[in-house]
Amino acid sequence: MDDLLITIIKILSVFMVQMGIVAYTVYVERRVAAFMQDRLGPNRVGFEGLLQPIADFGKLIFKEDVIPSFVRKTYFFLAPALTVMPSLIVIALIPFGSRLGHTKCVVADIDIGLLVIFAVTSMAVYGITLAGWSSNSKYSFIGGIRSSAQFISYEVCLGLSTVGVIMLTGSLNLGKIVEWQGAHWPLIVYQPLAFLVFLVSSFAETNRSPFDFPEAEQELVGGYHTEYSAMKFALFFLGEYSNMAFSSALITTLFLGGWTLPHVPGFTAPATTIALGIAHIFVFLAKMFCCILFFIWVRWTVPRFRYDQLMRLGWNCMLPLAIVNLIVTGFIVMVKIGGGR
Repeated sequence: MDDLLITIIKILSVFMVQMGIVAYTVYVERRVAAFMQDRLGPNRVGFEGLLQPIADFGKLIFKEDVIPSFVRKTYFFLAPALTVMPSLIVIALIPFGSRLGHTKCVVADIDIGLLVIFAVTSMAVYGITLAGWSSNSKYSFIGGIRSSAQFISYEVCLGLSTVGVIMLTGSLNLGKIVEWQGAHWPLIVYQPLAFLVFLVSSFAETNRSPFDFPEAEQELVGGYHTEYSAMKFALFFLGEYSNMAFSSALITTLFLGGWTLPHVPGFTAPATTIALGIAHIFVFLAKMFCCILFFIWVRWTVPRFRYDQLMRLGWNCMLPLAIVNLIVTGFIVMVKIGGGR
């Protein structure tokens, strides 16, 4: 019963923190974009606009929900939920710290965590594709088709880029991958090519600029969510930012050492005190926040590619790089094992 209670507390805590991160990521993006464009950004609701996410939430709740008569209603309602659910599920597998007392800072610590993440996140494309098809709109349908092609192309690169990580650490368990980095160096040092492929693929998987082709408002009005409004549109919005937050957390876990700091006493092994455990959580969140800022910076710096350039980059550049990294890493691991014998 105690274990069940602890699990429920962890689920609620992680969910609330994730929702807070998503809400204020939107705020941070608007302020950063305003800074880069020499504007003010939201600064009226609360101190420096800090209550703006609450105002936005209230606006979306009370906004009229317009449902076009020509949509396929069952799938039209289902699509937003399918888009947001995967990122809310897989965050449970991310080790956001080491330990607080005898409790691990992860909701679900399973040995095949990385495999489960790819299995669940691959379902996100169904929500966007279904939204485009069920809207019965040419703009939405093109956005959905673009999304399916984009997801499939970069999912292959994303998966292959992590194989080198698995080879070096010998585990699919995210907690053990982080602990391996604590005993050595962050995997970005050992796998810089895999990190590059994973980072670029993450932009494509989250539909972030310069890979926001499923939306492409200059070309498709709004793409797959053109016919959506009010809270159903908000769910797509939530899904995008939740995916960005999750991708940042996964990059932090796989390549930046998670809650560890290389060769810093107390930050290379699981915490022995609650204070140190809390410090580990703050280290993880700081790295994750830097990744989120990088996502935001790229969006407001790099213009959107053409769609053929997107596909060429995925199949002709990222995929070969991922395969080269796989071969080189496999050779190094084989030599290391042979030398150990």
